[in-house]
Amino acid sequence: MVEFDIWKLYKMMLRSRLFENAVMKLWEEGLITGEMHLGIGEEAIVAGVVSQLEAGDAVAVTHRGTSQFLMRGVDPVLLLLEFFGHPKGLCKGQGGHMHLFSKEHLMAASGIVGSSGPAATGFALALSYKKQKKIAVAFFGEGAINQGMMLESMNLASVWNLPVLFVCCDNNWAITTTANNSFGGTMLDRAKGFGIEGYSVNGTDIEAVWKVANEAVSKIRNSSSPQFIHATCTHLEGHLLGDLLLRNNRDPALMAETADSLKQYAGESLDEVLLLLRKIGGQTKKKGDPIVFIKKKLKDEADRLKQIEEEVAKDIEQIVNKALEISKGGMKND
Repeated sequence: MVEFDIWKLYKMMLRSRLFENAVMKLWEEGLITGEMHLGIGEEAIVAGVVSQLEAGDAVAVTHRGTSQFLMRGVDPVLLLLEFFGHPKGLCKGQGGHMHLFSKEHLMAASGIVGSSGPAATGFALALSYKKQKKIAVAFFGEGAINQGMMLESMNLASVWNLPVLFVCCDNNWAITTTANNSFGGTMLDRAKGFGIEGYSVNGTDIEAVWKVANEAVSKIRNSSSPQFIHATCTHLEGHLLGDLLLRNNRDPALMAETADSLKQYAGESLDEVLLLLRKIGGQTKKKGDPIVFIKKKLKDEADRLKQIEEEVAKDIEQIVNKALEISKGGMKND
């Protein structure tokens, strides 16, 4: 039985946050190229679910899956080398941050929206043939639940009674489109339509997420029937690094410049365009930070907090240095 350990969960979340902060810095320095989608803001959801998993459980994630791979125990040096495009990376430098795979951990990631549904359902079908009490987890965003493949996966998981946990990380924004402009009904109603029991939870609160995940995972292991979790969150770095809307929101001068440019095409007043930009960019508020939330619960033990933060920071620094050292050896397959 999994025991709730808030300190262990905090360490998992902090390690993920500092690792992705390091990834951000490397990306800004040009050492990682292309788009970079971080899971900053999802740490409580990921830790709350992953902490319930055992060896032999499988996980399918999205293009925003670094946290899951890290918390599941994948070598972070191999992750960084993969992000560098280095042949010694997790997938020999061919997958980048969106298309990751670890056979050892039964983990797969894809940049195709909604693909974690079929992948996790496939994992679960294979696990069911082994007749072990193992489960598969599908992480995805709220936009994915409008994809046919996700709905078909939920239907098959229900019909075949497969051990799948569907976890929706809902930040209410599909880049610049709010959920209420693209989604009919409710998440739980959709799950219920397939006969799948569902839970809603504040994805910023690690304790709440852990309790819901513990209940859902326990039910799956006991009955093999699929479960659904709808967890709300905030993507603190926007849709992707360098997000123009987020930079606009953080820089008033840039926002005014962009708004003036957009006004020519929108046909609206400058004030109306500015309001729209603030609304879109304002999705990244500190009140939605799960790290801030959990630290408030631990504030009475300041010394222990400081010790963990120093240990994790040192660990991440060593990981980055090791990856950089390997990458400086060139791109040779030796």
